[in-house]
Amino acid sequence: MNRSPWRLPGYTELKELGSGTQGRVVLAQHDGNRRPVAIKYLTLDQQADPRSEAMFRQEAVLLQRVVNPHVARLLGYVEGPQGSAILMEVVPGRSLRAVLDSHEGPLAPEAALFMLKGSLLGLAAAHAVGVIHRDYKPGNVLVQDDGTSKLIDFGVAVLTGQGGIAGTPAYMAPEQWTGQPASPATDIYAATCVFVECTSGRKPFQARDLDGLRALHLRQSPPLDGIPEPLHPLVMHGLTKDPAQRLWDANTFVGELETRAVSAYGHDWERRGLIALASVAGLIAAAVPATLLRVVP
Repeated sequence: MNRSPWRLPGYTELKELGSGTQGRVVLAQHDGNRRPVAIKYLTLDQQADPRSEAMFRQEAVLLQRVVNPHVARLLGYVEGPQGSAILMEVVPGRSLRAVLDSHEGPLAPEAALFMLKGSLLGLAAAHAVGVIHRDYKPGNVLVQDDGTSKLIDFGVAVLTGQGGIAGTPAYMAPEQWTGQPASPATDIYAATCVFVECTSGRKPFQARDLDGLRALHLRQSPPLDGIPEPLHPLVMHGLTKDPAQRLWDANTFVGELETRAVSAYGHDWERRGLIALASVAGLIAAAVPATLLRVVP
C-alpha cells in the first residue's frame, strides 16, 4: 500500500495506530495546544480514485451527525490538493478483538451483556440521525480501561435505505450479502453476532470459504450451544434472517436486554459486568497508552 508523504500541518505524529486499504490512522499531537488526536489519512492510491475519495468524505459527513458517549467523536475534516484527513477523538483503550483473542474462553455473561448494551446505545445514536454503520465487529469496538466502550470506523457507513455489498463477512446480515437496503436491523444483526462470540467464544457461523459462509448467514439458524440459556431469546431475536422480522430499534433491544439480564443475573448485573470487562481489558496493553494522552503545557 502506498502512503502519501503528506502530513497535516500543525500536528506531530506520535504513533501509528493502524492501517488498511482505505487509510492509515496515527496518534498525533497539536503543536499549539498539545492536545492528542487520532488522524486517519486517505492513502495515495485511494486519493487517485474519485469513488474512494467520495466515500472518505462521506465517512466524515455521516460521523459528524453522531454525538454520543459510545461513539468516537469527529473533531474535523481536511481535504485539499495534497491529501485528505479525518480528525477523531483519541480513545484510550484496546479493541474488543484484542480482548477476545487474549482471553481464554468466553466472557462472563454480565460482561458480554454490558458490552452489547454500550454498543447498542452507540448504534441507536447513529440510527437516530439516519446513519447505518454496516461494519460493526470486534475490531471496531474500543474497550477503555474502565470497561466502557466506543464505536469507531464508519468507513462503509451509509444512510438508512442505501444498499450495496459491504462489511466484514463473519458479521454481515443476510441483506448485506444480497446488496439490499441497509437499516438499523442490519447493525443489530452484526452486534448480535459479536455478542454470540463474546458469550460462546466462537463466531455464530463458520465455513471453509466465502460461499459457505454466505449460505449459513442466509439460511442457517445460529447454533446456541455454549450460550447461556437465558440469553437464547436475545440471540434468536437479533439474528432473525428477515430484517423486517428482526428488531429495528436498538433502544428497544436494550430494553429487552436489560429485562433478561435482571431476570437471569440480578439487579446488579451491570455493575458486575462493568467490573468483569474492565478486569479482562486491563490485562491487555492499550493501543493508546494513557501517558501519551497527557497534555503537556
